[in-house]
Amino acid sequence: MNIDRLTAILREAAKTEIMPRFRKLDDGSIRTKSHVHDLVTEADEGAERVITAAINAAAPHMVVIGEEAVAANPKLLETHYENETVIYVDPVDGTWNFAAGLPLFAVMAAVVQKGETVAGVIYDPIGDDWIMTERGCGCFQVFPDGRMVRQKFAEPTPLAEMAGTASVSYIDPDQRPAILSNLAKIHTLAAYRCAGHEYRLGAGGSLDFLMYNRLMPWDHAAGTLMMEEAGAYVAHFDGSAYKPTHLTGGLLIASDQQCWDELRREVFTI
Repeated sequence: MNIDRLTAILREAAKTEIMPRFRKLDDGSIRTKSHVHDLVTEADEGAERVITAAINAAAPHMVVIGEEAVAANPKLLETHYENETVIYVDPVDGTWNFAAGLPLFAVMAAVVQKGETVAGVIYDPIGDDWIMTERGCGCFQVFPDGRMVRQKFAEPTPLAEMAGTASVSYIDPDQRPAILSNLAKIHTLAAYRCAGHEYRLGAGGSLDFLMYNRLMPWDHAAGTLMMEEAGAYVAHFDGSAYKPTHLTGGLLIASDQQCWDELRREVFTI
């Protein structure tokens, strides 16, 4: 599917299903899934239906796997699609923020061919702009008027001056105290509860590292390709390459391999 067409589908879903509900949700419009902080709203479900239907109409030969479809049928993630093109969709990334009325959420999609991410889009409904990438073509911020700005990850910096994001919620509770203590070695730590905006910040050079432990493809397939195309070093905690089918193994992103090694050795000692 053409990346511009995919972006148009995400924007239309945000316009019709997400933004009309922003700061207008009632208690009956919000539900919990796996735990009290894992939420789903009518906007998530409505946007995913619209996006899935539009992709199916435009490219019926492609497989669409959305976050909410997997919540209803977890076996979707166990199905192998080695010879097919799969589009992973996160209809509202940062649902907790969205439900709380915080303007920090995104709509994301990643195109995966033969197990490799080949393109991705992260759309910000509030700013009505998006980050897009295609493998080998760089990463760009795109505005509605057509203006494009090439993205570049931050230059290497000493550990004590690093600013980054780390999602520690899914780290083993026995290991979490050590990681939190080690994070005192860096300058600034943030967690935006929205991988989409964290990846946008990384692509634009505003972060020195990103760390995740729970790896759902709709959260990370697009973003990791964007980081690579913006010049970052991306790997699992054991140093192996990330693939969209990998659901475990952690993920650490840094300016280069030397910074990655230092962060892994000094901070993320999992």
